[in-house]
Amino acid sequence: MPPFSVLAGWIAGVLSLLAFLPYIAAILRGQTRPNRATWWIWTTAGLVLGASYYFSGAETTIWVPVSYIVGPLVTALLSIRYGEGGSTPLDRGCFAGAGAGLLFWWWFNSPVVALVMTLGVDFAGAVPTMKKAYLAPHTEDRLAWALFIAGNAFNLLAVDRWEFAIAIYPVYMFLASGSIAALVLRPRPAAPPA
Repeated sequence: MPPFSVLAGWIAGVLSLLAFLPYIAAILRGQTRPNRATWWIWTTAGLVLGASYYFSGAETTIWVPVSYIVGPLVTALLSIRYGEGGSTPLDRGCFAGAGAGLLFWWWFNSPVVALVMTLGVDFAGAVPTMKKAYLAPHTEDRLAWALFIAGNAFNLLAVDRWEFAIAIYPVYMFLASGSIAALVLRPRPAAPPA
């Protein structure tokens, strides 16, 4: 039997990857309209985050970042046809930030620098979806966001070393996905009678 942190990491990765299934299904049914900027930023940042997090020493908590490379890429591709939003100065700044993260990683020879910078970019990418979840929570899939927060909660349990470079990603993802999940999962007013 693997140690609890390894098991929690696997569960976190599976839950995080499974969260994309209802989200993708909701997109294809026309019930969810992904924000294009958010998902392309999350795809770009996910690649940098996954690599820098791995090279920072993450082991038991690496499966959530892996799922956040695959799932966002599929969602970003679907957002081209089914999504909303476009390219804004914020979007371009976030993409530039992800590139800067790679540059700083190379310059400082430190994956931790790239990790921290890209978490900031990831948060900037979350802002459009946070706004959309606040104003129009019905445009986001509830089951998907419940699974995202569950996966990130398990990833917190998977932290086997509470060092900055290892703990920062799971803590950030729990708080970021938790903020969106809270907006999406909050009680919604009843529809007015027809």
